[in-house]
Amino acid sequence: MRASRLEKITEEDIIEMVRVNLLAPTLLTRMALPHLRSSGDGLIVNVTSAAALIGMPFYATYCAAKAGIARFSEALGRELKGENVRVLTVYPSGTDIPMMKTSRAGARTGFRGEPADALAQAIVAAIEAEAIEVIRGDENRLKMVQLNWSEPETLDDRFAALKVSLE
Repeated sequence: MRASRLEKITEEDIIEMVRVNLLAPTLLTRMALPHLRSSGDGLIVNVTSAAALIGMPFYATYCAAKAGIARFSEALGRELKGENVRVLTVYPSGTDIPMMKTSRAGARTGFRGEPADALAQAIVAAIEAEAIEVIRGDENRLKMVQLNWSEPETLDDRFAALKVSLE
């Protein structure tokens, strides 16, 4: 995860974000799929991000890669339907992990750091419930997701103020 204006991020960082967040899980899934199918009860868990649901300024490449893995999960879930392999897509909000300490996201962007163990418990509960997705976050985050779909200009205004404070 790199936060910066797109033109200021190095080509290497862009490639690495796509490689880690989209290409690696896709290729790993492809390699594991025959084993998951033969198990008779396979499960693929893809962890995407709140950034897959809301395009955040200064995170264009990260948002794109995370949205890509979200759509990969959705498409793969449909492809595997009835084949004894389920796909679970997890959309965490900011999670209290070392990577987030270097991120410029936080309370002022509407995301709060959730303890990693709380996210893990939610994933286990979703697996047990045979859910296809888990969307995490407090009320503010869920409102932002809804606004992004229904009134994106409202978020544009909010991000414009944030953009000034982050530059």
